[in-house]
Amino acid sequence: MRESNSAVSPKDRFLTVYGRKPVLEALADPALDVDKVILADTARGPAAAEIQRAAKESGVPVQRASAHRVKVLAGNGKQDQGVLADVVAPRMRPLHAALDDRVPPGRLLLLDGITTPANVGMILRTATAAGVGGIVVPRRGVAALDPLVVKASAGVAFRAPVLRCGSAEEAATLLTEAGYAVYALGSSSGESIFEASLPERAVFVLGGETGGVSEGVGELATGWLSIPMPGEVESLNVSAAAAVLCFELVRRSR
Repeated sequence: MRESNSAVSPKDRFLTVYGRKPVLEALADPALDVDKVILADTARGPAAAEIQRAAKESGVPVQRASAHRVKVLAGNGKQDQGVLADVVAPRMRPLHAALDDRVPPGRLLLLDGITTPANVGMILRTATAAGVGGIVVPRRGVAALDPLVVKASAGVAFRAPVLRCGSAEEAATLLTEAGYAVYALGSSSGESIFEASLPERAVFVLGGETGGVSEGVGELATGWLSIPMPGEVESLNVSAAAAVLCFELVRRSR
């Protein structure tokens, strides 16, 4: 079912970073727009004072909340250290909003079951560098967009064209209804990505590290693509496969 256009969740507007060092780094970066800092009411001492001072110098409001609330918002009860910051991600928005544009994005990536933050971060960096129109990152079944992802992307995650939706299957359904061809990337089956004829409006599904493309999404695929590997290697890491795909799209565009 298509999501409502009437409200945009904060999770579709901000990337949340947690922990003292990531929050201080975000506050110190003039290129980032920090919406707010949330500090646990149990946070005291020099570390809390340093964060409050940095936020004041940057003109960022600080809100107090219970330690439990901070853990819930951070989604990581072991590493939040009682503080988090919501950083504006200017190119992140709901998938349905991108599809409602007068000129929707052309070629997209769809992450399906990729649970390793380092892989998600590297894919965001690669796809952004290659000028891909959008990276669909579902809220369920994919690693959360947290400081580990931000670190792996070398900070590019803040400005990546991330499109949010509930699940990969929901995204594939919406995109099919919007006229996109859905191509699943597999390790051996399917036509070579270097030879396939690809339409301008297409979404390329990158499956999880162990299970690959999920069954539900695979059933919605227009076709399957593969990366030829003449050497004795069974498959590539998903972030490496994404890099091959993204820069093949760059090559074609030239």
